[in-house]
Amino acid sequence: MEKPDRIPGQWALPVAAAVNGVGTGMYVPFTLVFFHYVTGLSFTTVGLVLTVTGLVGLAALPPAGAAVDRFGARRVQLALYGVRAAGFTAYPFADSLAAFAAVALVTAAADRAFPAVQSSLLGEVARGTGRDRLQAATRALQNGGYGAGALLATLVIAFAGPTGYTYAAWGNALSFALAALLLKPLRPLPAADVTAARRAGAGYRLVLADRPFLVVTGANFLNALSYSALSVLFPLFLVEWLHGPAVLTGAAFTVNTVLCAAAGVFVGGRVRRAGARRTRAAALGGSLFAVAFLGLIALGTLRPHSGPVLDGALVAVVVVYTLGELIHSPAAEVLAVSAAPEAVRGRYLAAYQMSWSLAKAVAPSLFTALLAVDGRAPWAVLVLTSALAAALLIRTERRLPADAVRPVVETVVRKTSPPASRRSEEVPTRTSRHPEGTRS
Repeated sequence: MEKPDRIPGQWALPVAAAVNGVGTGMYVPFTLVFFHYVTGLSFTTVGLVLTVTGLVGLAALPPAGAAVDRFGARRVQLALYGVRAAGFTAYPFADSLAAFAAVALVTAAADRAFPAVQSSLLGEVARGTGRDRLQAATRALQNGGYGAGALLATLVIAFAGPTGYTYAAWGNALSFALAALLLKPLRPLPAADVTAARRAGAGYRLVLADRPFLVVTGANFLNALSYSALSVLFPLFLVEWLHGPAVLTGAAFTVNTVLCAAAGVFVGGRVRRAGARRTRAAALGGSLFAVAFLGLIALGTLRPHSGPVLDGALVAVVVVYTLGELIHSPAAEVLAVSAAPEAVRGRYLAAYQMSWSLAKAVAPSLFTALLAVDGRAPWAVLVLTSALAAALLIRTERRLPADAVRPVVETVVRKTSPPASRRSEEVPTRTSRHPEGTRS
């Protein structure tokens, strides 16, 4: 008899991610206004400080990756939660430029390192298809947390006025502390890499020499530009090019967030049951991005004046875009986690996270420059980047580890039950692995 291998404390990671999402959702939608009221500094100063500290904070990724390989992802993630909690506790007291910049820099460094460390933790506590399931659940609950956090912050600010931003900052700090406590039951699986000691000394040289992984990272940079499109490009395109009501931007975010939270686990499960290779699933998700962007090019060409027509078309585009996100994100993330050698997974995923961070840094200037030329130009570029990313993933598929490309089912096979007189004795077990969708 076979049954799926259960992850010790498996509920802890997605639940902690949901709590983390609540805290993050309390300030991300209101970033400039949030820090303006919390610190008392001007919008211009706040924006400049956040940009500079965000870029400088990228320097935290390499040492964070090295720390994961040395101390383990769980310990490093707990430390990052502590730094972020301390940072948001201190923000209301950082009323000078120097104090705000110092707190923002430390907090930004922890924020930039956090996703790579969380992905490393996923690799430590799950294997095979367990990673896909856990990643889908974690992402779904985290997205639900974002929406709940934004709503909570809106209510706090509505009732408390500007003072509500201070309460939101402390609420965010509390959420990070609670998320850290929720991780306590989570335990890493025993290491399977017998060459760990030898590989650990290779550092980032091993990452730079791994060309297939670098191709996966480059493809993710191209797709990461698509993720920035909804928050950076879509509002500008809607208002400046389509001359539509700004309220549709909020509606688009709501549709995207609700679908990610409600359908993430379902879509991820369907992809796994279909036996899709992670490379192909990620490529399919990127292709759906391209379809959505082609729809926006068509809208930008027709520029419908009918409100219902525009509303319906935009909702359809956002649904296709979100479906692409639900298929691409878990597959691409677990592909990177599984393609990384176990002993240096932290360094590998720190390098991979750079693709997300650089895309977020490049997207605003790239999109606004292209939008100044023609409202359809940025979407056309994104169609090309999505198609190129899909081609790169499929082309490099055969050069990646087989168990990284195709999900592997981790099962525990128990031998036939012994006679009643011997049932008190230990029953030997063995672990078997087989590709998803095949007979065992």
